[in-house]
Amino acid sequence: MPRTSTLDCPGCPPLRALTFDTLGLIKVVESREKQGGPKVVERWGDPDSSKSVNAVSIIDRKSNPLLAVARKNGQIEVLSTVTGVSQATISNANDSDVQCEENNIIGLHLFAKQNLELDSRDYNLLTCTSKGNASIRSIEVPESATGSSSTNSSKTWNVCNSGNILCCKVDGSEKFALFGGKGVEVNIWDLDNCTKIWNAKSPAKNSLGIFTPTWFTSVSYLSKDDHRKFVAGTNNHQVRLYDISAQRRPVLSIDFRETPIKALAEDIDGNTIYLGNGSGDMASVDIRTGKMLGSFTGKCSGSIRSIVRHPDLPVVASCGEQYSVFSLERFKFFQVIQTVL
Repeated sequence: MPRTSTLDCPGCPPLRALTFDTLGLIKVVESREKQGGPKVVERWGDPDSSKSVNAVSIIDRKSNPLLAVARKNGQIEVLSTVTGVSQATISNANDSDVQCEENNIIGLHLFAKQNLELDSRDYNLLTCTSKGNASIRSIEVPESATGSSSTNSSKTWNVCNSGNILCCKVDGSEKFALFGGKGVEVNIWDLDNCTKIWNAKSPAKNSLGIFTPTWFTSVSYLSKDDHRKFVAGTNNHQVRLYDISAQRRPVLSIDFRETPIKALAEDIDGNTIYLGNGSGDMASVDIRTGKMLGSFTGKCSGSIRSIVRHPDLPVVASCGEQYSVFSLERFKFFQVIQTVL
């Protein structure tokens, strides 16, 4: 049984979050005013290390919200975010390329826009492995959980010739995708034509003549409406701002503490980013000036793996070994739950 510790937060707004772990479990965390703190209210799935969650993508909407989960064994599951019931499962059991542990699925995106046919239940799904093998396939999600899923047309390409892909992001229009990794400079692809439209150039050597090896760990667009500006976190504790309409090298670089950047998220204002590193530090930065707006009080336990900004409320959540929610008005914890399996 998990051990759970909570920090009370009187008067906090109702929140619901989904978390994922290396045993393949999906946990539903809810916080309501009467509870006094967040609690794990549901667990979907059974513990199985072969089903460790590598990547997720969510379609967050009022009607039929869906969640896609890529697992270590090569399976991709599409579930209801409300009930956790599996809607479709895609198996890559015959795909030796994906099954290799050194070539797991790293990037996953379930397209929110359905195919244009009337009453269509087809969704497009983008996947990318650590070796850069990308594909877009059309999957049919049945109306009932008892129905069978099927995979229709697909197109594949390679986003890198060497190195390992570590991060992937699709823009708000779902027409462009951003890739980067260890030994792979960040690059943008046109998803309609599967062609590369931009590739970053390595920063120049520093004043000591030292060249920093390419190692990107996370990426995020600044705005859902503009694919030209994005930020990228590196293994050498740096956040870089790129503008593909200006130049191939970063237009701004920011150093943050001493450990690798592990997670990035954009704010709804399009000018602020949230960043977390491998030692549990988290901060907010105005990317227009590079000025740090504040560090969040209360060190997180372990490495921060994911950061999400609430679309309406002034709160931001982070997750690693613990799930934490911060107030953007005070830059402080206002609830925390830690689960150890």
